[in-house]
Amino acid sequence: MSTEQVLGQRPPATARVRIAEGANKVPEVTVYFWIIKVLTTGMGETASDFLARLLGPIPAVALGGIAFVASLVLQFAVRRYVAWVYWTAIVMVSVFGTMTADVLHVALGVSYTLSTPLFVIALAAVFAIWYASERTLSIHSIRTRRREVFYWAAVLATFALGTAAGDLTASTGLAYLGSIALFAVTIGIPALAFRMGALGAVAAFWTAYVLTRPLGASLADWMALAQIRGGLGWGLGPVTLSWTAAILGFVAFLTVTRKDVAETNRHARHAS
Repeated sequence: MSTEQVLGQRPPATARVRIAEGANKVPEVTVYFWIIKVLTTGMGETASDFLARLLGPIPAVALGGIAFVASLVLQFAVRRYVAWVYWTAIVMVSVFGTMTADVLHVALGVSYTLSTPLFVIALAAVFAIWYASERTLSIHSIRTRRREVFYWAAVLATFALGTAAGDLTASTGLAYLGSIALFAVTIGIPALAFRMGALGAVAAFWTAYVLTRPLGASLADWMALAQIRGGLGWGLGPVTLSWTAAILGFVAFLTVTRKDVAETNRHARHAS
């Protein structure tokens, strides 16, 4: 089975002609992609809470917003996928996306039962506009500035949605261990549905992408929070640092091996 079949359809022929000279700006989706994705979700959850306690909510959000914008500026500035640039942006989306969902709940008093469907609507709107404009949601086609904007808008919406959904389940009787079990099971459903032909490749990918957020966040919260709250009590700081170290290790590995770069991108780099 080809990568295109697993991860999503190729863009139409006319779009391929228009973007053929550019290199794809996102990594190939391998097992390393999903490992780092889960790690960034958990790290973003605990880092957001740690900064809010250390600096206060307003300074933390301001700092997170500045770092978020700076990371995206750098991501848009590079001409092709660069592992450390891309994953830095993902980390900052995770941190700032968590802050966005938390601000709605804590500062504005919006309940998780309301914010979760609101973020679903926001993500659906991004996908609808993206598809109406480009006729594809495939991650293999992120070679133009406009598609890159759509991609990162979708990524930000998925992190905010996943944060709200994870907090919603954690605040119910499921708690953190129950939430981990719930999302660990549900994240396998898109893959199974795809293999059975019940779900398209693009829909399966984005569904799994959303579910990694509450899975990673629930796992990190369970490790960090006090035992009285159902956690292991390791602390926000240590969990943030340990997950950051793991992210750095995997990104360094990919930078050296380039296992997350498509052959076409490798050839484009050598030819440039």
